[in-house]
Amino acid sequence: MHVGSFVLAAQFPGQGQGEALHRAVRSAEVAEEAGLDAVWLAEHHFVPYGTCPSAVTLAALLLGRTRRLRVGTAVSVLPTVHPVALGEQAALLHVTSGGRFSLGVGRGGPWVDLEVFGAGLKAYETGFPESLDLLVRWLREPTVGAAGERFAFREVPVVPRPSESLTEVAGPEVVLACTSPESVRMAAERGLPMLLGMHVGDEEKAEMVALWRRLARAAGHPPERVRHAAHVSAGVCQIADRRTDAVETLTKAMPGWLKQGLGAHVTVDGRERPMRDPLAYTELLCGLHPVGTPRLCVDRLAATSERTGITRFALLTEGSGDLAATEENIRRLGTEVLPHLG
Repeated sequence: MHVGSFVLAAQFPGQGQGEALHRAVRSAEVAEEAGLDAVWLAEHHFVPYGTCPSAVTLAALLLGRTRRLRVGTAVSVLPTVHPVALGEQAALLHVTSGGRFSLGVGRGGPWVDLEVFGAGLKAYETGFPESLDLLVRWLREPTVGAAGERFAFREVPVVPRPSESLTEVAGPEVVLACTSPESVRMAAERGLPMLLGMHVGDEEKAEMVALWRRLARAAGHPPERVRHAAHVSAGVCQIADRRTDAVETLTKAMPGWLKQGLGAHVTVDGRERPMRDPLAYTELLCGLHPVGTPRLCVDRLAATSERTGITRFALLTEGSGDLAATEENIRRLGTEVLPHLG
């Protein structure tokens, strides 16, 4: 089982953006010290929900600060960037880090980002498959050209080629954030592992994995590849000597962050986007994920893995909003939980 930290660089009420980013960097350094396998970096624009606007840029910094840790994006928002530009960055990080970089990509939302970056609503609503296929081709082929609806250019060489890495890994893995049967289908047909969100429980995740497997087999992917696809489950982790203390830590801090962070999202076309009740959502997350004593956290992670077949986890450990508490939480995850997982 491979357990990593999910880093949002969340700006809690009363905090500055620099404080949020410092906690994000420090938590990644502590994750390596504590023996975690990976850190997964979120990307958001113009909202305090997450203060990192470029997950690949922060990944570059953290790959330079660490020696063993896998660093992934969760996710780079594909509709707002050119797939070739993102592919070049991913290839560069793969080659220079010795294969420690994972590229997680997703569709994002219908936010004002699409207007600011000039992508337009169409890039979100219908253009995602074209962008994804171009990105994957860039990471797998020596030369690439395009003749699509959004991207059209002559054949050009891929430099640096991911396969030029001085490792046995041919290129960075691409993980696709999936929230619907349609996105599961896109991932399965391309043989890409899924990143499944922290808002859904084991039963729904198990159903999505089963659907992925059926569709991947139907697409002709080898049985071994289907069976061992390394999907990632996002969740929340808060460790305390008593479960009530862990829950209290999150219910005191997270609702304020969620209210100001999620409430700051602006849609590009004025459509209504209902927001979850922050306290009810926090309580839901506490019920779904490893929040409580170390023993409870071990049992919860093991149960999720058994029910879903997923063996990789990206756990939000900064839910307290406090740097010292986040560091302690990560260290306890490394010393009191990981040794008891297979």
